[in-house]
Amino acid sequence: MDVLGVDACGKQGWVGIGLTDGAYAGSLVDGRLDTLIERAVGARVIAVDMPLGLVEEGWRAADLAAKALLGVRRNSVFLIAPTPVWQERAYVAAADRCQELTGNRLSRQAWALAPKLLEARACWLADERVHEVHPEVCFSAMADGDPPAYAKKTWRGQHLRRSLLAEAGIVLPDVLGEADRVPADDVLDAAGAAWSAYRIARGTSGRVPEVPQLDAEGRAVEIRF
Repeated sequence: MDVLGVDACGKQGWVGIGLTDGAYAGSLVDGRLDTLIERAVGARVIAVDMPLGLVEEGWRAADLAAKALLGVRRNSVFLIAPTPVWQERAYVAAADRCQELTGNRLSRQAWALAPKLLEARACWLADERVHEVHPEVCFSAMADGDPPAYAKKTWRGQHLRRSLLAEAGIVLPDVLGEADRVPADDVLDAAGAAWSAYRIARGTSGRVPEVPQLDAEGRAVEIRF
């Protein structure tokens, strides 16, 4: 595999779609993200559908920019709370901290991301090959800036995304191997992430915001596509 796109897939952990020269090269499923990355031998870029960079207060500019970009799919982007919120151990304390730092309470849906977010963030901090992506931003870019008209869990939405991938040279076979039992929308999201990983590797990717926000250590807080 030259590059790997990764999506969280519930109790199964993480699903990865690998590409070689921009074409489908196989799937991986693992309960741990770091182990999945280790198994992706040769991957030069790893794109993960999970918030990775965090700011100290306020909302991330990347999420606000992605919402503006996605139009009808804007609700697929969660506003990601600042670093101190994710350091709390319980939802109520995290929601209170979020209110203090952003002016709004943290949703329970966003708090549910905490275990996977912290796991992925640890990989990002340890491995410069890891980049943050958002699948709906990826698919919008594949369609020349036209966000998918149908949600990813619908029949038409999945057909549209698979067609966009095929047009981009990523033909997903009917038999995937490890990912055969992963929900279809997670497979498609991982493949969309892999498309962006290939663009990052080639130096042709985009980012939101265009001028990255920086975290407390000077790392870019951005969504690549």
